[in-house]
Amino acid sequence: MADVYSEYQLKHVINASGKMTILGVSKVPEVAIDAQRFGDTHFFEIADLVDQTGAFIAKQLGAEGAVVVNSASAGIAEAIAGLIGHGERYHAYHPFDTRYQKREIVMPKGHNVDYGAPEEVMIELGGGHLVEAGYANMCTPEHVDMMITDQAVAVLYVKSHHAVQKSMLTIKEALDVAHAHQLPLILDAAAEEDLKQYVDMGVDIVIFSGAKALEGPASGLVFGKKQYIDWLKLQSVGIGRAMKIGKENILGFTAALTHYLEVGSESGEDMKKRLTPFVDALNDLPHIHVTAVQDSAGREIYRAALSVDEDSPKNAKQITTELKSGDPAIYTREYRANEGIIEFDIRAVDQAEMDAITSRLQEILGEK
Repeated sequence: MADVYSEYQLKHVINASGKMTILGVSKVPEVAIDAQRFGDTHFFEIADLVDQTGAFIAKQLGAEGAVVVNSASAGIAEAIAGLIGHGERYHAYHPFDTRYQKREIVMPKGHNVDYGAPEEVMIELGGGHLVEAGYANMCTPEHVDMMITDQAVAVLYVKSHHAVQKSMLTIKEALDVAHAHQLPLILDAAAEEDLKQYVDMGVDIVIFSGAKALEGPASGLVFGKKQYIDWLKLQSVGIGRAMKIGKENILGFTAALTHYLEVGSESGEDMKKRLTPFVDALNDLPHIHVTAVQDSAGREIYRAALSVDEDSPKNAKQITTELKSGDPAIYTREYRANEGIIEFDIRAVDQAEMDAITSRLQEILGEK
């Protein structure tokens, strides 16, 4: 096979940013690639493929229903459209008809984040009207409760490192408020890892990215209460037509999920062991101080957090720019660069790449 990097004049990339869409998200396991290859070379009755893989996944998770979609974003939009239309085919054909007045989606203000696209864009794409509850730094169950009117169709909760963590109600509290009003809770848990806990909790609609923690191909997974999943699936003849997923990715994701449930992801303890020599090597460089830190949203993910000294000739933003400008381009987590902090996510980084990162930083920062 031709060298793709040379053929298309592409840079090599070291992904120390995490499971990020801008870098292609994850490395897909061989078992999923094999399943994709089978899908690529065979035909199916697609509606049956969607139903049967969904039933297979639901059984694995202990959920009432499940469906593979083309992304977590599509899952948000289609789930909301399904709730507004209540499974009516007329709505699927006319999703923005004014006869459907109940369109409000209530979510904590601190959860209306941009994860690569704003949450509110997906809400509006599904025909919903966003209603923000609480404030950027606080949202209680009472804040959500007071914003629910007879025009509401769901409460939406975002479980993500992107969302505000401080003084936020829990998923269980959001679920209780939603159910007190006979509304479903939609949980955007795109990059989370433990799927079954949300089934056990009784969350009505759960949305995962297929390509992040689960390491599948480009895809999304929606699971939860059967009625809501059935309503979502009807969107395949409406807005979902623009979001359809191919047969190869349905099979690839299903195989990847089975593999994930059997094998799991790298443990936090193993991550910390791999981090130790990397952190030690980085601390030998000038103008920085490096420690191992846990993911801010509480996941069992550990990263190297690099703090740039005040006397450094280059600030964190300049360092990240130079890291990305080379070949290989080194991508980091830059969310706190304005505070002088850069994080390195090593889940998709091997020892040779860690050595390359250390060497490049030494070039940028100079000798100690």
